Amino acid sequence: MSHPLTDALAARNSANFFDPDLAVDDDRIRALIGWATRAPTAFNLQNWRFIAVRTPQGKQRLRELAWNQPKVSDAAVTFIVLGLLPRADSLPDRLRPSVEAGFMPPGMVPAWEDAASRLYADAPRTQRDEAVRSATFGASALMLAGQAEGLSASPMTGFDAPGVAQAFGLRQDEVPVMLVAMGYARAGNWPQKPRRPVSDVLELA
Repeated sequence: MSHPLTDALAARNSANFFDPDLAVDDDRIRALIGWATRAPTAFNLQNWRFIAVRTPQGKQRLRELAWNQPKVSDAAVTFIVLGLLPRADSLPDRLRPSVEAGFMPPGMVPAWEDAASRLYADAPRTQRDEAVRSATFGASALMLAGQAEGLSASPMTGFDAPGVAQAFGLRQDEVPVMLVAMGYARAGNWPQKPRRPVSDVLELA
């Protein structure tokens, strides 16, 4: 049965060639990030941040840190997707809108904060895993939102993460997880590459 979401998943590809003459304006970038932040996060931490690199100077600086890949500067915008190390004390602020909307009991907030504190305190590996998970969820939603807007995207892990952190002034609690180049595809991109059979990757328990 066809559905727009599954059709998008079936058609999605990783573009390597973008039209450098076509831009995406800032209002559209804000709208795309609005959709990206609909992705799930543990405890509703929303522990992510996105840097939209869209000026020629910013693109060139980023391209030099990404193995000089042309798509970084040819794409209309390349997002630096950051995962934030989770902080339990951010939860009262993150959960307040849910309480005010009336569907989350106020007494649940300190319980969640206590659970998050126990999960992440003195656990740097768990904190980093959570940051990477959240950023990856956000990046996936961002790419699908872009596709719905007629844009193509390419997730990228080939870059100098410490260099990006320094060049773009990242905080100590921000992990540069991936880049997402996004814009209007030009000729020469491959379609989605074939996937392994479901039987190879699924176990029914």
